[in-house]
Amino acid sequence: MRCAAVLLCLSITCPLLAADADHKVVVAHRGASGYLPEHTLEAKALAFAQGADYLEQDVVMTSDDQLVVLHDLTLERMTDVATLYPGRARADGSFYVIDFTLAELRTLHVSEGKRMQDGKEVPAFPGRFPINSGNFSIHTLQEELQLVAGLSQSTGRMAGIYPELKSPWFHHQHNKDIATAVLTVLREYGYDSEDDAVYVQSFDYNELQRVHDEVMPALGIKLKLVQLIAENEWQETFEQDAQGQWVNYRYDWMHTEAGLQKLATIAAGVGPSYTMLVSAEGSGKPSIAPFTGWAHAVGLQIHPYTFRSDAGQLPAWATSFDELLQFFLFDVGVDGVFTDFPDKAVRFLQQH
Repeated sequence: MRCAAVLLCLSITCPLLAADADHKVVVAHRGASGYLPEHTLEAKALAFAQGADYLEQDVVMTSDDQLVVLHDLTLERMTDVATLYPGRARADGSFYVIDFTLAELRTLHVSEGKRMQDGKEVPAFPGRFPINSGNFSIHTLQEELQLVAGLSQSTGRMAGIYPELKSPWFHHQHNKDIATAVLTVLREYGYDSEDDAVYVQSFDYNELQRVHDEVMPALGIKLKLVQLIAENEWQETFEQDAQGQWVNYRYDWMHTEAGLQKLATIAAGVGPSYTMLVSAEGSGKPSIAPFTGWAHAVGLQIHPYTFRSDAGQLPAWATSFDELLQFFLFDVGVDGVFTDFPDKAVRFLQQH
């Protein structure tokens, strides 16, 4: 059956095969973000067409409690906010989504990711879509779910969703419950069971535990949860200590066998950086860390981030993007990959 399908797909991308190769999945990281500005509806439509099994949504709340799909808590990397709202930055110089209404955010133009260098804006990834070009905009979580449902109806194929609760600790500091808001929307759009094609992810363990123990039971739903794992020095997550002070969260315990056993009591999977799955790197391929074996032993799926084929983004030992995928999907044995280039991962899996 697969061989016949491959013959039919020699000249086009065949999305139905993406999950068929050893049941591996391709997650479109912020959409087809290697080709179009991340988290735009255009990038999601392209990822769908390229055959991604899941489309990722990072979700942030606005000042008027709307849910928008953006990776950052701030706006300057991806939009022209500094030009349109020059007086709205906080003391740290950043413009926070949570300080703007949805109506205000809709006036912004979304760009390919950029950074400042010598006082000038330069692309974060040279060779991708030109910065400050095109006519892209911010959209809501509901609008993206409508797009996915519409494409499923018009094409006859399904793609799952992979929303991230973005920095719940930050939203709690501003008296906003992003977890309940996101899961309420998911329920409204028919995502209410572990059998549905949805994973809900977060770097915030305390919030995932609350989602598992309180939020989902209160809403009468039960979805698959994924614990994202960061390096401690990234300061990705904060929690309150015994004195009520917000302190940097430490992930060390998640890299142990006992820690993964604990995670398995609330989560269906884990999302580490792929560099966390290997022990050492040199001129040759790195050695495989015990993390994967421990996670699989307790039934956890492993969906590492982020696989990129841009110049300079491959580790020194990998001579090609396919070699990188081969090593992690089949030597390390992960269950799927987050990638900015879903078409390349889909094509690689088709060849297997």
